[in-house]
Amino acid sequence: MFRPRATAVAVLAGAGLAFAHTTAGPPVTGPVLAAAAGGHGLPDPVATTTRPAPNPILPFNAKLTSADIPVPGGGVRDGACSGSLVAPQWVITAGHCFHDLADARVGGPPRYTMTVTVGRLKDTDPGGHTAKVVDVEQSPVNDLALAKLDLAINDIAPVELNRQRPVVGEQLQFAGWGSHSATVLGPSDHLKRGAFTVSGIGQSTLEAVPAGTRTVENGPCPEDSGGPFFVSPDDRTATLVAIVNTGPPCPQPGAETIARVDVVADWIRERTG
Repeated sequence: MFRPRATAVAVLAGAGLAFAHTTAGPPVTGPVLAAAAGGHGLPDPVATTTRPAPNPILPFNAKLTSADIPVPGGGVRDGACSGSLVAPQWVITAGHCFHDLADARVGGPPRYTMTVTVGRLKDTDPGGHTAKVVDVEQSPVNDLALAKLDLAINDIAPVELNRQRPVVGEQLQFAGWGSHSATVLGPSDHLKRGAFTVSGIGQSTLEAVPAGTRTVENGPCPEDSGGPFFVSPDDRTATLVAIVNTGPPCPQPGAETIARVDVVADWIRERTG
């Protein structure tokens, strides 16, 4: 799930699809916004700290999984995405990770259970936090969404948001929990990492190519959608530049199309506080 191919609008100089890593869905056509889940005056629940500490390496990274995604004709399927903590109670990921039966991006309370794990490098790590998504806000300009959690995570520094227009040649890191195959799906049991270089600038997306030989461990595959492209001075904190949308079947060479964060940075801050 969650790295669909699609016939989206070409917005990059030279090429690019605006959609992502799962079953094909319609291109982004405009805002699909939802009201944030309200607490009716009650304080938001807070993640407890009486547990092992999160892994200190890229603790902001998020793994999103679901086992009850409805399919046309009845029944359900599994699926997964990747993301990053952008505020104590919000994770940023790909917009198409939350969709209806026609694979159209949708906001509001999710139509299926989405579990989010933050602060681990491996599934077996003892630390980190697990939460449920209770509300979704869809970006008005690109394939990006904000997922509100049912608890606040206060012992992990969220990513900073890039506010400058990226430049061709800029070096970015990638991280994600996607599969290790273009055809055999299932999220990884550990965080994958890689290095990329910005190769094209679009109105709301970027193109980025691998800095070396591409493998299933260092580049996006199915279920890596929403994974962060970022810069980090210390492998602990980060500035988020873009997120995974779509790209060539892994591990084939070629450019990834990733959603720019700078063009929606103000929108993100308005909704996450």
